[in-house]
Formats: sequence, structure tokens, C-alpha cells
Amino acid sequence: MPRLHAWFSRLLGLVYKNRREAEMAEEMRHHLDLLTERNIAAGMSTDEARNAALRQFGGVEQVKEIAREQRVWRWADEFFQDVRFGARMLRRTPGFSTLAILCLTLGIGTNAAVFSWIEGILIRPYPLVAHQGRMFALAGTTRGAERGGLSYPDFVDLEKNSTLFESFIIDRIVGTTLSVGDRAERASGGLVSANYFDALGVQPMLGRGFRPEEGTGRNAYPVTIISYLTWKDRYKNDPEIVGKTQYMNGIQHTVIGVAPEKFHGTFIGYSFNFWVPTSMQEAFDSTGYKMEDRGARWIEGYAFLKPGVTRQQAQAELDSIAQRLENDYPETNRGRGVQILPLWKTPFNQAGNMSQTLGITMAVVFLVLLIACANVSNLLLARSLLRRHEMTMRLALGAGRGRLLKQLVTEGLLLSLIAAAGGIAVAYWCRNALVLAFPSSVPGLVVDYPGQIDWRVLVVSAAICILATLVFALVPAIHASHVDLSGALKTEGSGVLGGTGRSRLRSALVLVQVSLSFVLLAGTGLLLQSLAKMRNANPGFSTDVIVSVTDLFSAGYNLERAKIFHTQLLDRVRTLPGVESATLNRVNPFSYKVYSSSPLEIDGYQPAPNEQPTSEYNEVAEDYFATIGIPIVSGREFARTDDQRSPPVAIINETMAAKYWPGKNPLGQRLKVKDRWMEIVGIAKNANYRTKLEPPGPFFYVPLRQNFGVQNSLLIRTREKPGAIMNALAREVHALDPNLAPWPASPLQEQIDEMSYSQRLAVTLVSIFGAMALFLAAIGLYAVMSYAVSQSTRELGLRMALGAGVADLLRLVMSRGLALTAGGVVLGAIVALGLTRLMGNLLYKVSPRDPLAFGVAFVVMTIVALIACFFPAWRATRVDPVRALRV
Repeated sequence: MPRLHAWFSRLLGLVYKNRREAEMAEEMRHHLDLLTERNIAAGMSTDEARNAALRQFGGVEQVKEIAREQRVWRWADEFFQDVRFGARMLRRTPGFSTLAILCLTLGIGTNAAVFSWIEGILIRPYPLVAHQGRMFALAGTTRGAERGGLSYPDFVDLEKNSTLFESFIIDRIVGTTLSVGDRAERASGGLVSANYFDALGVQPMLGRGFRPEEGTGRNAYPVTIISYLTWKDRYKNDPEIVGKTQYMNGIQHTVIGVAPEKFHGTFIGYSFNFWVPTSMQEAFDSTGYKMEDRGARWIEGYAFLKPGVTRQQAQAELDSIAQRLENDYPETNRGRGVQILPLWKTPFNQAGNMSQTLGITMAVVFLVLLIACANVSNLLLARSLLRRHEMTMRLALGAGRGRLLKQLVTEGLLLSLIAAAGGIAVAYWCRNALVLAFPSSVPGLVVDYPGQIDWRVLVVSAAICILATLVFALVPAIHASHVDLSGALKTEGSGVLGGTGRSRLRSALVLVQVSLSFVLLAGTGLLLQSLAKMRNANPGFSTDVIVSVTDLFSAGYNLERAKIFHTQLLDRVRTLPGVESATLNRVNPFSYKVYSSSPLEIDGYQPAPNEQPTSEYNEVAEDYFATIGIPIVSGREFARTDDQRSPPVAIINETMAAKYWPGKNPLGQRLKVKDRWMEIVGIAKNANYRTKLEPPGPFFYVPLRQNFGVQNSLLIRTREKPGAIMNALAREVHALDPNLAPWPASPLQEQIDEMSYSQRLAVTLVSIFGAMALFLAAIGLYAVMSYAVSQSTRELGLRMALGAGVADLLRLVMSRGLALTAGGVVLGAIVALGLTRLMGNLLYKVSPRDPLAFGVAFVVMTIVALIACFFPAWRATRVDPVRALRV
């Protein structure tokens, strides 16, 4: 407030200074005229007299400068007069002012909020990170299509051979477990390259970053940088934390630094608790050492372009390097490439999945803004009729129409400025609201979707404010300034059905509001249907299966010890009351973990040139298909005897069978995975593995006992609730190892619901903003009908005096409102048929032209219109004919 007061005082001082200078200029001009007259009287010509007078006052330029200063002062003086007058008018009509500001605040605030989400999640998602405009995600490709990770040797080759990049960094999400009583807490972190913090331009607030040598070696540098939140919550802001140790995954790590408070990592959507160097990969990855394996594609990272380098130039260089690697290493790199993607398309975090949703949301809130502007335009039009006497008097006293137009636009600008201030407050309050739509079931991951209110958001909000003023204030101002002096004394009531230009304009604005609201209602209906069908659709397996994990890897179990523990735990769980079956798998369907993937060699299949058959697979134990409910359509399921002592076997899905053995029976055929030939013993029905939107693709399963790993998930088919089975499971785990604690158990349905977050988010946002649009449209329709009734009091009284009944008046008034609604619905349906096609990627088994969604939108719009029209119509029936005819 003191700053604002000082700024306003300086502005007033400047205005008064200009005013004093203008008064002095007026005196100088008067003396200039006197000198010119004297010179003419002395015998000079007019030009000579003027030039002689100018020389006495410093020449023509000085006089022009004085004139310019006077024009500036006059403009500023008129502007402040308009602002003061506009403020008085707003105070005189508090109802109008409140309603108009509320409508505009909703319109501007929702736009500012969504843009803050786009700014903070897609455009500049990493606080404190420098040069995000030159920061791109690195993604591996297969034949230019599929996106995934890179191998560490490939990453090193890219780093060594590129010349157009400033730096490359690695950032792979990892986790560790902390046991607390009979429960386990998961802490999330990043496995990063040694140059991670230096390349990002982020310096730890305590301690140091990683040194170059700490990124190489095999488990050679157990050091960690912890997050500010971890330092605050777990270590109570200990100023001596640097140099202390903490156990992670059974290894003692030395804390070498604390990250700044606002830095959460470079995984959009979640905040990390710690960071460790890539030299510790094996300690945080249960699938083994991968730093020297060119076929293991686990690297997720970013690249910074050098200043002045375009994305196209950088991509061409990466393509050249990838081609060279393909020639040098054909067995692992055939058909492999590298692609750089903008941050909003990052494939290995939430950005790529949210970009379309936020884009649609931006379009939706823009429609809300247009509806709000149309609403305020209607209010201003109605208000201008009440001020027609004022406009007539000002014109009669000599004010120009331009001067009236300027006054009215200034009043509109004042409205929008107040609304913009409220909108920024709304955006600031809603900047972290997206977190509410993402209740994470991933232990240890702190959900973080912060909006960013920076100068860019403020500039866009100011631009929206000016645009809104032009949209809602300009046309009413032009109409109001064109007052017919000769007809100003005549009554301008237009009747209930209307007929004047202003009435037609108000009706057109209502049509816009109704049509845009119908578009949003139809879109909401489509998304709701899509979400309902997605939730009810069969993913190919049972969603009631309960999942639990006991993190043996973090507890320091080796492979043999983990195998004994899981075998004993599986036998114990199968005997628990209420358990129908139980099994193990390495990756749960619809989880954030990555399936194993490998190039394939298929017996009898001849790949096309540059084709490298590749497929993902999962390691599962016996009874997996019976427990999870995936039918075996041919062959057999894995048995307990399918272990390391028996020949390698595999079960493929139907898509894989059709692709590689068309017209043949795959049973008994072979495929080669990582130098091992496997016999196909079964064919399973297709299922969804990540989302319900994914197209069917090749997939196969291998026996867990032939490919045992330390980290596995327990799947339980039971009639018991997760809470009851959790208690029994904790007892069995403690019986085997008192130091272990299982993660909280949850049904697979919860994971499925979480992985459909983009659809849920779209439904939530479009429903909220659609409800706002419907509310604004109802206000607009009510205002128009209410004003029409107030302006038609004499006509209504005359109709009642001539015998019109209550039903007749109700029908007369409501017919106009319903006619406007019908026109808006027709227009909105036409627009919606074109716009809803843009939502195709968010819809699941729902046509963008679904008649049910459009029908429900029509019914809702009709009900709202009936309510909005009924109250003005009911008020019309209460008109006293005697008093009305005296008006």
C-alpha cells in the first residue's frame, strides 16, 4: 500500500506539473499573438511578423513542444475526469457493478488460472532452472515411432559426439523404503548424472553438488543430495546435516547437500526426496547392473541446446549420430533413433498426458470469458437506456460523440481492471488446485502440480483485460453514444417481443451465451460418458485383485534370499482364510513401473528391412492367469516346475500370435529373448497393460522362477477387504522377517482409476467451467427478460386491461425467452458438432457426435432457460393495470 500511495502521488504531481506548464504555455501564446500584432503594425508582413515573434520565444520547436505538452495534459486531465466519473457511476449502481464485476472476475480469473497451470506445468515447469526455453526431453524411438528410454552407452556417445548441445543430463525416478512399525514408507528420488545440478543452474542451499567422478563407477559413490522438504521434515532443519549419513536401499549414503526450497526435481507432477549419482544405479535398480549394457534402455533425460541453435538443427545432428550407432551396433540399435521433444511433450512424466487436457481447458475458459463479456455487454446496454437522458444533455451541451465514446469505454476499462485484480486473486488461490485431481497411490511420491504466477501470466491477464473491455464495452458504448437528439424525448419501450436495434443486439448476445453454454454442456456429457465407459470397460483381467509389495531390494536381500522369502510368503498367503489364489509378478498392470523389453528373434519369421522385432514382457509366477483372470485360449499356464532347471518357456498374447505366426499354430514354436530360445506353451487373451486407451500390441509372459528378481508384487484373489487382508499379510511378513513391512494393499481398480487421470481431469475441469458458463448464461437470459418486462409495463397493463389472463402473459413473456434458447441451442449444436471432434483422444468408445450427450445438454439448457424466464414472467403477471396505464 505505501508503494501504491507513493506512485499515485507522483502521478498526480506529474499531472499538476503538466497543468502549470500548460497554463504558462497559454500565457506565452497570448504574448506571441500580441508581438505579432505589433510587428504587423510596424509595417511587417504577416509571415515576417510571426517569425520575428517566434525568435523572441526560442523558435518554432519550442512552441510545438509547448503545444504537445498541453495536449498531453488535456488527455491526462480528461482521462482522470472519466475515471472519477466512472467510479461515481459504479458506486451509484452497486447491484449492476457487483454483477458485472462478478461475471468478469469469473471470466478473467479462470483464464488466468488455466494459463498459470500451462505456464507452471508445460512451458516452464521447473522452478529455479535456467534456460528452460533451450531445454528438451530426450526420447528413444523405434523405427521413428515408439518413444522410450536410451541406454547408458548410447547416452555417453551422444554426449561425446554432439557439437550443438550445451549439456546432457540424466534423471531417472527411483525409490527407497523406510520401515515404520508394521508399515513401510516409500521415499522417491532421482538417479541423476553428476552434472545435473550444474547444468540446471541450481545450486544446493547447503553443501555442494555432485562432482564429475561421482557419476562413474559401480556403486562407487554412495552420496546423496536431499530435498528441502526432507531436510525440514525428517531432519528438523538440522544446519549440520552435511556430512551425516542415512541408509537407502541398505547402503549408507553420505548427505553432501540440501536442494533449494522451490526445487522439486525435473519429473513433472511429483516432488523428489533425494538425488543420487548414476554410479549408484545398481543399488537402486532391482533388475541389475545396466551401465555397460547397450540394450538396456532405461535412461530418461534432457538436453540443453547451445544459444542460437534451432531444434531442427539439433535433431539433424542426433539423427546422424543415431545412424552411426546403428551401423556400429546393429544387434542392439537396428531401427533405433533419438528424438528431442519440447517440455510439454515429455514422454516419461505427466506433461505429455496433460498437454491436450490443458489445451482443451484453455479453449473452454476462453468460451467462459466470451459468455461473461456477452453478459456484461447486455448489462451495459440495459444501463445505457437508463442513461439516455444524460447522453442527450451532454450532446446538447456540445460534447462530441467521440468524447462520449471515450467516457463509456473508460468506464468499461475500470470495470475490467477491478475484475482483473479479482481474477489474479482467483488464479493465485487456484494455482495448486490441480493437485486435488491427482490423489496418488504411489507410496513416497508427493503430488506436485504448481501453477506459476509470473510476469508472463500477468501480461496475459492484462491482455485479456484489454480484450474483454473491447469485447463487452465497445459495442454498447458505440450504441449509447449514437443518441438521436430529435427522438430522445420519446419513450423507448420496445414491448415484450422487442424490435429496436438495442433489443436485437441484446437478443444476439443471449444467443451467443446460450450457444457457447450448449457447446460446453455437450462436451461435458461426452467426457462423462467416456469416463463411465472407461471405468466399466473390461481391461482383460479382474480389477478386484488385491496388490501388495514387500520391498526386499531396499532391505538388502540378495537374489537367493529373496527367492526363498517370496516362495515361503506365497505358500503362507495361499493358506489364509478367504484367499482363493495368489501369485507373484514383477510389474502390475496399470502401474508406473516399466515392463521388460527386448529385441526378438522369431523362428520362421523374416523381418522386413530395418525392422527389429521387439516386444514387452512380464515375469509372472504360477497361477498368475487364474489369479488375475486372463483366460488361456490355447495351451497351458505356467507351472511351479517351470523353474531354472526346466527348458525356458513363454506364453504370448493373441496379437503377438497373429503378427508373427499368421495362419499358424504358435504352440511349440520358438522365440529368442536375450540369447535364450523359449518354447511357446500357451496363448493368452489380449489385455490392457498401461491404459484402456492403448491399442492392442504384441506382449508375452515368461515364468518368474526362470527369471527371478528381488523386487516382485504379490497379487491376491480374495473375498476379503484390503484392510483385513493387510493385517493378515503383515503378520505373515513379520513371521518371516520382523524387520520387514509390506506396503499398504489396494485393489487393482485403484491403479486403473489413477492411470485414467487425464480423462478424470478433463471431466472435472470441463464440468466446473461448464457449470460457470451455464450460470452466466442463465444470468444473461434472466437479465434480458427482466429488463424487457420492466420496459414493457405499459404494454402489459394494456393487455391485462383488454382481458389478457395470467396464462396469456406467462406464455407471452416465456415464449420470447424460449425462442432465444431454441436459437442458441441450434447454433450451439452446429458449433459443437465441429468442436467436439478435437476431443477425440480423450474419448473412449464414445462418438464426438453422441446423441445422448447432445440430448442431455438440450434438456439441461431448456430447464435452465425455463427457470430463468419464469421469474420475470411471473413478475409480469403481478403488474397493476391501473398504475401501469398511468405511467
